[in-house]
Amino acid sequence: MFTRYPQPGRTKTRLVPALGKRGAAGLQRRMTERTLETVRQWRNAEEDAAAEVRFVGGTSGQLRRWLGADLVYRPQGEGDLGDRLGRTVKTAFAEGIDRIALVGIDCPGLSASLLRQGFAALEKADAVLGPAEDGGYYLMALRQPYPELFSGIDWGTETVLLQTLEAARSLGLSVSLLSPLSDIDRPEDLSEWDRATGRQGQRISVVIPALNEATTLPETLKRVLAGRNVEVLVVDGGSSDDTGAIARALGARVLDSPPGRARQMNVGAQAATGEILLFLHADTLLPQAFDVLVRQVLSEPDVVAGAFELQIESSLPGIGTVERGANWRSRLAQLPYGDQGLFLRRDRFDKLGGFPDLPIMEDFEFVRRLRRQGKIAIPPIPVLTSGRRWQRLGILRTTLLNQAIVAAYLLGVSPETLRRWYRKR
Repeated sequence: MFTRYPQPGRTKTRLVPALGKRGAAGLQRRMTERTLETVRQWRNAEEDAAAEVRFVGGTSGQLRRWLGADLVYRPQGEGDLGDRLGRTVKTAFAEGIDRIALVGIDCPGLSASLLRQGFAALEKADAVLGPAEDGGYYLMALRQPYPELFSGIDWGTETVLLQTLEAARSLGLSVSLLSPLSDIDRPEDLSEWDRATGRQGQRISVVIPALNEATTLPETLKRVLAGRNVEVLVVDGGSSDDTGAIARALGARVLDSPPGRARQMNVGAQAATGEILLFLHADTLLPQAFDVLVRQVLSEPDVVAGAFELQIESSLPGIGTVERGANWRSRLAQLPYGDQGLFLRRDRFDKLGGFPDLPIMEDFEFVRRLRRQGKIAIPPIPVLTSGRRWQRLGILRTTLLNQAIVAAYLLGVSPETLRRWYRKR
């Protein structure tokens, strides 16, 4: 099995635009673990079988602590992928094995059954290839070393499989092909991971409390509706504009509620049908592949909820400092705010009794309660929220007002008093 140690920024780099460096490394880790589970299932069912991990990055000790002590770990060494594959095959046959299968970790559809098929096909064929739908291959099985199969190949392109088949033809080798599989290299491939791991069946209900948001809703809903297996509930708190009509026209389910963000979000949650709830402000845009990120984050055993990093749509001087402060607070203090797209599982939301019925600070208090139950994860990808609050009052006044409200709440000032104070300013 060929893999990389999951170092942020050095693995799955084509997924970084969608997942961030840490998110891409986390997916690399889970894909490796999933493939290794498959390899172990095959190995444990076969006589005289062994499994070995060839790795890039990290050390043998790090790999052993991560993946277990029942495997052999060796670095892939220098050179391009062809050099590393060819060297592995040459070494293995020199050490006395009689058949070998090389597999990557990019195809979550790889199964122990396919591995068995690959070795069985070597009874009649000189080489066996498992085609990947991007033009490469996820498996190669051989019963003799053929270094020419790894030479002159344009690795990383859609012609890898065809060039390998041509190299086999020129050597006079017979080739058997397994069923093709989808691999995960680009952001648009991420839904394949959800499908293969069964998480695509987890429905995400996006709850958007709204009041006179006819201008901002269209783009917000466009981003949300790009997700897979997602429902959208816009909870209207008594708008006097076309908020409800626009939301219905764009495919959202519209609910009516007394005004108040906490009440509106609780109304939406009660009507939601998804296993996962995501609470979103009407003027906040979710990132690409948000649905994959949400399911991935909530699959971590110690995570109880998550929220995105914050990016503010404004060119005001100093806005970057506000963003950095918010993201520091979210990650280190585990205190994201409601404008960062808070998400969690439905059963945990119900266990906490929903958002407290407060006229202000409902998200702050809810997150404080969540924080006591476990980790609140912040994937390194931002939502884009409107800068209208900062533009209306200015960065300094808005920041001071926000901090004063938080401090007063913690000192015991009533939420109703804080609401009047906030609205007056």
